[in-house]
Amino acid sequence: MTGRLTLLLSSPRIVPGVLSREAWRALESADAVLGRADEPQVVAVVDAGLAVEFEPEPEGSWNEATARRRRRLVDRAAAEAEIVWVVSSDGDPGLTDAVAAEVSRRQEAPEVEVVLGSHDAPGARLLDLVAVMDRLRSPGGCPWDAEQTHTSLVPFLIEEAHEAAEALESGDRDHIVEELGDVLLQVVFHARVGEEDARAPFDVDDVAAAIVAKLVRRHPHVFADGAASTPAEVEASWDAIKAAERAGTTAEGAGLLHGIPAGMPVLARATKIVSRVRRAGQEDLLTAAGAGDEPGARLLALVTELTASGIDPDAALRASLRGLVERVGPPSEPA
Repeated sequence: MTGRLTLLLSSPRIVPGVLSREAWRALESADAVLGRADEPQVVAVVDAGLAVEFEPEPEGSWNEATARRRRRLVDRAAAEAEIVWVVSSDGDPGLTDAVAAEVSRRQEAPEVEVVLGSHDAPGARLLDLVAVMDRLRSPGGCPWDAEQTHTSLVPFLIEEAHEAAEALESGDRDHIVEELGDVLLQVVFHARVGEEDARAPFDVDDVAAAIVAKLVRRHPHVFADGAASTPAEVEASWDAIKAAERAGTTAEGAGLLHGIPAGMPVLARATKIVSRVRRAGQEDLLTAAGAGDEPGARLLALVTELTASGIDPDAALRASLRGLVERVGPPSEPA
């Protein structure tokens, strides 16, 4: 008879201790329950009156620590015992695969079972990303991640945004999912860095709360008594609310073009400025700026013409460039 190793998975989004009947049955029948002392689920199991052996944090790199942990767990279970490992709130990335690899290389190995103690609500994996990012940034995590700052991460945010736009226009589902994940990582990364700011710390909840408040404030037709039933009416309402918000800022930041970054790619910035000026009813300024034969004026006049027709000049140019690249073919390998 061989032993059994049960990996007890539970959602960190559910109150610790709220587990399925199957999970409590596995815990109560185990010869030994193991877990990390600082884990909320472990604390809840102890509070419920069950004994838990606190597993020391393995030394060494992440790979070395995972290897040591898998060997200890499999060794304990192989001794004809019922062992339950309470999986950490971050899901112990890599441990399941490591245990499977350890078991497969042994001639006599314990049975391994994964028990789901609680399930997630939609969007729960976002918190998994937060937990993984925290592990990477914390002591014992990744040295590269630990030394990054808001400034050092800016180039990655810009690059990932461009790659996401390219993926979205490609229509490739897997590519879209991957690149949106890279953009999401940048948001979570910056939020984690923000937690360590000595003067004005913020975290991912502050970021989420800010955008939730903005969305609710700018959609009174959904969340309040506003009246907007068409996309055009929604856009007009949005602009009016933004104008009121700008009026409440400093005089320097209250202008029509407030919030348009000077560092945007120039074509995208021109499109944004033209759109905002037009919505403000100042088409005469656009006509004057696009007059003349100078290259810049001609380009601006074309941007004005395209945006008036509902065409995004930046997207249109990218589409034409993709067609050109396809006709030219991939770059040849250097000799």
